[in-house]
Amino acid sequence: MKKNFKSYALIWAIFLVAFNAVVFLVRPIIPGYEIRYDARFWIAWVFVMAAFVGNLVCANAAFKAENLQKLFYNVPLITISYSGLILMLVLGAVLMLIPNCPVWIAAIVCVVIAAFTAVAVVKADWAGEAVSANHEKVKAQTQFIKLLTVDAETLLGKAKTPDAKIATKKVYEALRYSDPMSSEALGEIEAELAEKCKAFEAAVTADQGVTEAAESLLETLAERNRKCKATK
Repeated sequence: MKKNFKSYALIWAIFLVAFNAVVFLVRPIIPGYEIRYDARFWIAWVFVMAAFVGNLVCANAAFKAENLQKLFYNVPLITISYSGLILMLVLGAVLMLIPNCPVWIAAIVCVVIAAFTAVAVVKADWAGEAVSANHEKVKAQTQFIKLLTVDAETLLGKAKTPDAKIATKKVYEALRYSDPMSSEALGEIEAELAEKCKAFEAAVTADQGVTEAAESLLETLAERNRKCKATK
C-alpha cells in the first residue's frame, strides 16, 4: 500500500507544482494581462493549497489500509477529496485570475466548497469504518460453522469403512449447507455441537460408533439451525 501512496503522492506533487507555475507565470506569459496579488487572490490561493493538502491527507489515510478490502472501503475518501480539489482548483483559479472580484465573494465561495468537501469526507470515513466493522462482525459470527465444516471435510479422508464414509459425508454436507450466522442466543447449543463434533472426530479416528456419533451430531445441528432461523 505504501508503494501505491508514493505513486499517488508523486502525481499529486506534479499537479501542485503545475498549478502554481501556471498561476504565478500567467502574468509574464500573457502580454498586457495584469494580475493583482490582493486579498482576493491570496484567499483563493490558500484554499486551493488547503484542498491539495486535504486530498493528500485523505489519500494517506486510505492507503494505510492493511488489505485490499479495507482499501476498497476507503476509496471514497480519495474520490470525494479529489472531486473537492478539482472544484476548488477550477473556481479558485477563476477567482484568482478575474480582476476586480470582491473579496467577500472569493471568501464565501471558497468556504462553501471547503465545508461541503469536509462534510462529505467525514461521512465517507464514517461509512467506511461502519462497513468495515460490520464485515469483521459478520466474519466472526460465521467463523464457528465454517471451521466445523473444514474439520468435517478433513474427516472425509480419514473414514475407513463404507458406513463411516457415508456418515462423514452426511455430516460434512449438513455443516456445509447450514446457516453460518452465529449469535449469543446460540451459544449453548453451539457449545454442545462443538463437543459432539469432537466426539464424532474421535469415533471416525477410532472407527467405532461412527454412525451413532454422526446421528447425534446431526440432531444437534438440526436443532441449532432451527433456533438460528427462529432468532432472525
